[in-house]
Amino acid sequence: MRRAWLLGVVMAANVAQAQEDPYLWLEDVTGDKPLAWVAQHNAKSRPLLENAAGYKALHERLLAIYNSRDRIPAVTKRGAHYYNFWQDAANPRGLLRRTTLEEYRKKDPAWESVIDFDHLSAAENEKWVYKGMSCLYPKHERCLVSISRGGADAGEVREFDLASKQWVVGGYRLAQSKGEADWLDADTIYVARDFGAGSMTTSGYPRIVKEWKRGTPVGEARTVFEGVQADVGVGVSVVDEPGRRYEMIRRAVTFWESETALRVGDRWVKLEVPRDAKVTAFNGMLVLQLRTAWKPAAAPFKAGSLLSIDLDRFLAGARDFALVYAPRGRVSLQGYSVTRNYLLLEVLDNVNGRVIEARHGGEGWKLREVPVPRASTISVGAVDRDEGDAYWITTSSFTEPTTLALATAGSDTREKLKALPALFDAKGLTVAQHEATSKDGTKIPYFVVMREGTKLDGANPTVLYGYGGFEIPMKPGYSGTIGAGWLEWGGVWVLANIRGGGEFGPEWHNTAIRENRHRTHDDFQAVGDDIVRRGITSPRHLAAMGGSQGGLLVGTALTQRPDLFKAIVCQVPLLDMKRYSHLLAGASWMGEYGNPDVEGDWAFISKYSPYQNVSGDRKYPKVFFVTSTRDDRVHPGHARKMVAKMEAQGHDVLYYENTEGGHAAASTPTQQAHMWALTYTFLRGELR
Repeated sequence: MRRAWLLGVVMAANVAQAQEDPYLWLEDVTGDKPLAWVAQHNAKSRPLLENAAGYKALHERLLAIYNSRDRIPAVTKRGAHYYNFWQDAANPRGLLRRTTLEEYRKKDPAWESVIDFDHLSAAENEKWVYKGMSCLYPKHERCLVSISRGGADAGEVREFDLASKQWVVGGYRLAQSKGEADWLDADTIYVARDFGAGSMTTSGYPRIVKEWKRGTPVGEARTVFEGVQADVGVGVSVVDEPGRRYEMIRRAVTFWESETALRVGDRWVKLEVPRDAKVTAFNGMLVLQLRTAWKPAAAPFKAGSLLSIDLDRFLAGARDFALVYAPRGRVSLQGYSVTRNYLLLEVLDNVNGRVIEARHGGEGWKLREVPVPRASTISVGAVDRDEGDAYWITTSSFTEPTTLALATAGSDTREKLKALPALFDAKGLTVAQHEATSKDGTKIPYFVVMREGTKLDGANPTVLYGYGGFEIPMKPGYSGTIGAGWLEWGGVWVLANIRGGGEFGPEWHNTAIRENRHRTHDDFQAVGDDIVRRGITSPRHLAAMGGSQGGLLVGTALTQRPDLFKAIVCQVPLLDMKRYSHLLAGASWMGEYGNPDVEGDWAFISKYSPYQNVSGDRKYPKVFFVTSTRDDRVHPGHARKMVAKMEAQGHDVLYYENTEGGHAAASTPTQQAHMWALTYTFLRGELR
């Protein structure tokens, strides 16, 4: 049976490529042959782990954690209600529900069901996964709800009425596609989707934005913007605040470079700002977060700075930006959110969270530090930017359960609303922060979580986790999965803060892209060497784990330093860096890795690409590969081909491919518990 619905059409390979790579057919997700191969490998690997000692008890423990009713229900305010998406054993596909703030303050709030995705899935015989919704300002009663089959990035959009809690008959509906949709008014929406032949980029994202009037065919929607096929894609957003609306189109030229156009009257005006800056608007101001240094006028600004200027003055030609926040040393701005009168800044200080409130007045910006716990990750978000300056503040650390409080900008008073119960026994756990020295002398920080009094005799089972890409930082956080699956069992957890990530701002990332990608791998392996040097563990008891870009990281560690590790967990990975830019969204990441079709770029990519560097002549640590048939971001063919090649070379590997789950490789609590029980059973067995 053909399954073209799985992930869409994959680029066909020519005969020469097929002869060069005998496993190229594993990139095909529409035919029977790769699906039969997947079923065969699942049938081989799953029983080995499911029948291993400790699997059953661990699986039951994790299942209880994922289905627990004691989890913190994160909420989003829309109109008078606070909405939450909830999954548990009774609602594996999820329930969109709502309550009031008065109820939410209670230990067990009364929830009103809005959309039952299990009922929808059963009625339509589909495995629907909720992806979010955009609601019409200011009443938020009509919403564009995004749902995807099996958790893929591509999904459908349907109009829903929150007042009646019904899908709108004859309302807006968009077929499966990657892209965006947002409201212009009650009878008009902006749409960036797949409109047919030529409307998508080579990266698989929309290149066209249209304005679609209610009651007309989407094919007749008016085109308002077009990018080119070589772009990563285009997106559209509408942000409202009292008295002002900001309609923006973003053309992503590369992953890191975008052009932003703002609607001014009936015109779209391209904003003359750095292509790699993050652009938002707030209280009539244009706000920029810089990724590289910039000198718009007399004053220069460092990479990582946050700037502002009156938007109307900017459109009239002014460039005298004001500095909101500047990074220093290993203190960096991670992001910000907006209340009625404040910017709430999330800052990392040597990978420890801080919060700063910024308010604009007659004398410019005034900053106020908010007291928060040390060695924690802090996240903040406005409750309702129209109504005032209330915001949520979430605190999490390796050993202390996550808490949620309600705060108000300008005050240190907080109302603690929710807290996770202890999901694992953290008694006696200690957290230390150390530094390793990479090949070029750069100091690389990392966290170690282990039991107090652990002997530094090199015999401790240890997992080294990393990512190192796309300016994404790895931060402390409370995890019942890691706690119950690894720490409680006696394992040591190490989190590496390597270059390529965003722990110290954009420069920490920029120094390790393209031809300097080797620094990411050098840093990770340096951390591994350092924990061995300290006696925390030894190669006989050390595993590396990572997913997506982290899957490439540990895949490279596998081929470059097989002597350093006993086991590898490689999840939803990139591995074939010769073909990555031809698979699904891969072309969008060439700004990060380079273009393998360009000889000069392949010269440096080829030095680390795991698929090309794995050899039958070397002994490797045992690898557990995890991926998803429904991953339409990083192609499952990466993992499939690597397994096939390693098996042909005589290596012993394990493989698990979930038939749904998208890039997360799991869609429901049951799937998550199963995947992680398999993973930690594998690690316990290999590192015991």
